[in-house]
Formats: sequence, structure tokens, C-alpha cells
Amino acid sequence: MYSIPMTFDRRTFLGATLAALATGAGARNLPFFERHGLPIGIQFYTLGPDAAKDFDATLGALAGIGYRAVELQGLLGRSGAMLRSSLNAAGLSCTSIHVSQAQLDDDLAKLADEFAAVGIRTAITPRPYFPERIGTGPTNGENSIEWFRRALSQMTADDWKRNAEVLNEKGAALAKWGIKIGYHNHNGELVPLAGSTGLELLIRHTDGRFVTFELDVGWMAAAGRDPAAFLARHKGRIGLLHIKDIAAGSRPNFALTMEPTEVGSGTLEWTRVLPAAYAAGVRGFYVEQEPPFRRPRLEAAKISHDYLAKLIA
Repeated sequence: MYSIPMTFDRRTFLGATLAALATGAGARNLPFFERHGLPIGIQFYTLGPDAAKDFDATLGALAGIGYRAVELQGLLGRSGAMLRSSLNAAGLSCTSIHVSQAQLDDDLAKLADEFAAVGIRTAITPRPYFPERIGTGPTNGENSIEWFRRALSQMTADDWKRNAEVLNEKGAALAKWGIKIGYHNHNGELVPLAGSTGLELLIRHTDGRFVTFELDVGWMAAAGRDPAAFLARHKGRIGLLHIKDIAAGSRPNFALTMEPTEVGSGTLEWTRVLPAAYAAGVRGFYVEQEPPFRRPRLEAAKISHDYLAKLIA
């Protein structure tokens, strides 16, 4: 037991206690990102293919909106040092990046050096390795979306388990440089499969020391699943979140389709999802919006940012 020192009078003690309680209550009333001291980030894919052509101007515009972190979509043809210089000039950080399988299958030491120059600690792959019977790209007049949809639909439980092995191998290799590998989902990984799903098989069969996950809550909702419940079930395995909303009227599916909209304009309950994500261990939050856009992309990015910056959750 502890006793109050005789020199600490009762009035002072009560005043300090009330002030502490008020401070705690005040903190709970702060917006989610301010309360947790987390930056609102954005996945560069949101800005479209032309954004990289004027990279510095795009970064400046994002910083002007209020974003403080960027998740890159590859190295964009630049060296790590060049990227870091541009990010520093805009006052932005980048600790996560999406990578291609070609990069992961190439010289990992060289890739890790580039990542270190930027400050990247997590490398995310947004697609699985497909077996030979599925192929590596579109055929018979398919576009890339049609092929990806078909390829995901043909994955078996054993295919996903083999992907878990590959993620473990790549993750263990990258761990030498302090980098974790991660996997980003779509809705095609949520097809019921052998009493589970492709995404859950990946989570179950990967080593959390080396492999993390970036949950795209928009794609999860597009599949008719509850992101908050999924986060609670997989606490400690999901380190990053794509903050993506879907419009009312979207029909649940596994076919890589959704009705996108700005964050806060759709159907996701962010006052449930964001606290669930934080409780599950997520510390990297990135806005991402799929095309088609109803307005200029930077305008859409501002709507999403401004909604999140004020959200009390």
C-alpha cells in the first residue's frame, strides 16, 4: 500500500486527481490519429499513373493537404537516395512500400540498400505467386484485371500454403536487413476454401517474426466480411491498414470489383474499424482509393484526409 506524504495536503491531492481525470477524458475526445500520435498516410497508387511524372509536386501537394506519410508503389524508377531527398523536402516519411515479385526474386541485398536509404522497414507484395498451371499473365485477350480475377479464383489451399512458405523464405532473408515482408489482400483471397480462406491460410502458415499483413478493409468489406471482427481474430499479425471505403449499394463479391468512394462517404464504420485495428497492433495507416474517381484524385485524397483528421474513434 502507498500513503500520501504529510506534506501533500488533501486539497492539492484532490486537485491533481481531478486534473488527471480531466486530461484522460480530454484525450479520449481527441481525434483518433492525434490521440495516438500517428500520421495519416496515403498509398501512392491512389494518385494514379501520372503522379510519378511530377513526383516532387505530388509530394508537396500531399503534404499541403496534411498527409505525413506515403506508402510507395515501387521505387518509381528512382534511387533510394533520390526518393529520400524528395520526401525530406516535402516533410514526408515512407516506411512501407509495395514491391513486385521480380524485385523479390532479384538481388535482395541491393534492394535492401535502396530501402534503407528511404527508411523503409516493410515490403508488401500485393499478389501471390501463381503456379505454372495458372500462368504469369493475361492470355486470350484478357486484360490484367480479368486475368488477376481468374488467377485468384483458381488458387487451391495447397497453392496458398506454398505461398506462405515463399513469404517465410523471403521474410527470413530480408530480416537480415531489418525488413519485414508483408502481404496485401483483395477480395479474391477471401473465397471460402477448405474451411478457411486464402488469406487466413497465409496468416496461419507464416511466421510472425518475418511476415506481416496489410489488411485492405475496402476489399474485405467488398467481400461482405467485417474488417473489425477479422482484425480482432488476428491480433498481432496485421501491422498495416489500407483505409478504403465502398459506396452504398455495393454487392458482396469475390470478383475484384467494388464501388469506390472517399473515406467517410461510404458504408464502413470507421469508429469501429480504426480502434479495432489499433488494438490488433496496426501502426501504419494508409488511405487508398480505387478508380473510377468522381473528382480529381488529389481532391478525393483531401476529402479522405480531412474526414480522418477529425474522426473521434
